[in-house]
Amino acid sequence: MANELVQIKNLSAKAEEKDILRNLSLSIGRGETHVIMGPNGAGKSTLASVLMGDPAYEVTDGSIEFDGEDIGELAVHERAKKGIFMSFQNPIEVPGISLENFIRSALEHQTEKKIKIWEFRKEVKRVLDTLAMDQHYAERDLNVGFSGGEKKKAEILQMLLLKPKLAILDETDSGLDVDAVRTVSKGIEEYQKDESASLLVITHNAAILSALRVDAVHILVGGRIVKTGGKELIDQVGKEGFASFLEEKE
Repeated sequence: MANELVQIKNLSAKAEEKDILRNLSLSIGRGETHVIMGPNGAGKSTLASVLMGDPAYEVTDGSIEFDGEDIGELAVHERAKKGIFMSFQNPIEVPGISLENFIRSALEHQTEKKIKIWEFRKEVKRVLDTLAMDQHYAERDLNVGFSGGEKKKAEILQMLLLKPKLAILDETDSGLDVDAVRTVSKGIEEYQKDESASLLVITHNAAILSALRVDAVHILVGGRIVKTGGKELIDQVGKEGFASFLEEKE
């Protein structure tokens, strides 16, 4: 269908000879927000990494199409250039390059155009204001000395400036305090204002989802999607945990 941005068909993947994803299928339309929830070890982060093309994982069956193209053979940087963004659980530190320069370099690689620095800085300021973040934040070396919450905020800043077609947020709310969760949620809401931008939120915590528009929720257990529904599944997880879904898998 023309509206589909992501089509995952019968995907199986492993790492270090261990099967993790098993015959998983999922479609994400343009402008849709999908949520993946599941217990620890279910394969949530593996799914995110496989979508991004992490070479640590081997796809053993199935296919991934993005924007009508099979991307199974594309490297990480090639997928990023096509418009896939991923927020990591533990972003690395990069001394010697500021957050601002890192994002500008990524944009120039993505667009293959030289970006006017003053126009870019104006846009950085606008996004920082939207997120109620300090204006000097973007001048700091990428993630160097950042707290966990600051690293997550930095990734949300990158997402809003890079404007990907698909943003994958892998446990972005993990370990954040209340203020950081509020900033991250605000950034996600801002991203959702683009009606063509798609979002895949991977989490086991419903707190960050409360204010977001959600089109579909998928429960992942044992490398398989065992249940798909609406936002009511988030409430069910909040009340019952994943016990009922574990039983459903069996």
